[in-house]
Amino acid sequence: MRELVFALEYEPGCNRVADALADHPDARVRSLSLHATAEQLWRVDHATGTPDALDAIEDAFLTTDYYADCLATEDCNATQTTNVLDRTDDTLVLYSDWERTPTCASVPHIARDYLGDGVLFETRHEGRHYTWRLIHSGEGDVAAFFDALEAAVGDCAQMEMLRAADTTTSAGGVDETQRDLSPEQEAALRAAVEHGYYESPREVDVGELAEHLGVPRSTLTYRLRRAEEHLAKQHVAGERVLEEPSATR
Repeated sequence: MRELVFALEYEPGCNRVADALADHPDARVRSLSLHATAEQLWRVDHATGTPDALDAIEDAFLTTDYYADCLATEDCNATQTTNVLDRTDDTLVLYSDWERTPTCASVPHIARDYLGDGVLFETRHEGRHYTWRLIHSGEGDVAAFFDALEAAVGDCAQMEMLRAADTTTSAGGVDETQRDLSPEQEAALRAAVEHGYYESPREVDVGELAEHLGVPRSTLTYRLRRAEEHLAKQHVAGERVLEEPSATR
């Protein structure tokens, strides 16, 4: 099995879920989707945030003119049904069933066209930054998939390739600590250190650093957060390895 990880950074007004999350920076959406048929897709979204953030996210899913994950910029006449499975003060779970038309485009449908059946899609949506993780058989044409995706996205989003590798699984799932930082994450982390972002007090803020690197502020924030998460997990995993010999005596 092969893994592809990439990110889309949406421009304002291009994706209602991204707009809602940009207005509520502490909110997050994690999703799992899979094809039911060649044209039909099901998806479960798990959102966390404040009640106001969840109201905005729910509204984006339930009242949009077209499916929130569609890459079309206007109504493509797809048939979409979204239901609320669970709602608490800080959690919202949605189930969506979407049947596309010939004019619709989405990451899952483009992936099926070029990577074949049985592709699993796991996503993380923070602000305008939308990270996709695809697990596929390794067959198909990955280059053609990204060419078609780039054409479908157009000017609505910037696309960034993060990882392409064989999957590494164990009883506990994918081992996140074994993955290297992406080149973009490493560059962001290196620039942050060199320009004093981690000094106390800080010598540069994230906006100034983003301007220096020529990337959107939200993109830089995302890259730094993922890099910090990676390093923290590596550190904790290393401590566990050191503790194991003494624990077994």
